[in-house]
Amino acid sequence: MDDKQAADAPLRAMVYQTLRHRLVTGAITPDQILSSRALARELGVSPMPVREAISRLAAEHALTVKSKSSVIVPPMTPGRFSDLLFSRLQLEPAAAVRALPSITPSLINELHEIDQRMNRGLASGGVAAYMSGNYEFHFKIYGAKPAPTLMQLIETLWLQFGPMMRLVFERYGGDQREEDKHPVILRALRDQDPVRLRNAVAADIRDGMRLALLSKSLK
Repeated sequence: MDDKQAADAPLRAMVYQTLRHRLVTGAITPDQILSSRALARELGVSPMPVREAISRLAAEHALTVKSKSSVIVPPMTPGRFSDLLFSRLQLEPAAAVRALPSITPSLINELHEIDQRMNRGLASGGVAAYMSGNYEFHFKIYGAKPAPTLMQLIETLWLQFGPMMRLVFERYGGDQREEDKHPVILRALRDQDPVRLRNAVAADIRDGMRLALLSKSLK
């Protein structure tokens, strides 16, 4: 790596992480056509780091390049949905149970506050705040015991689900509050109960996916 590449590395990382977070939290929606030039102007950078970030995200199946200057979120087909759901159900409950010994009372209190903030956001129509809070809630649990490879795999799955779930919660968010499994997850964390935790995380994932099926978002 030459001096210029080394100097540009933090900028490239910032652009990639910004777009990644927007996908995970649904700030980029399935019907949105993204322009690399427009993104570069918005972020105040040259087009090159944006194109590099888009290439990385396309390799992670989170974006599809339509042309030299535009990209879209790939369609969520039934087969892709089933594959991603299976993977989430394998990885996320296991990640939560793995982290359980590292969960502290202060972290549980923080998770409770995040969940309350999510509920307030959804009640007031703030789907963006709900999505961001949901991401924070889950990844604070999974990340309580560092596991970089596992976290990267789970984030890659969320990258592909995030855009669709934003539309789902906009349409059916009220139903999700009635089915909220976060309090069950919090009780399992307080009781240090790995079986209930595994089941609660899996049920939370299935509830979200049930809403996705209800929304007819699959193509």
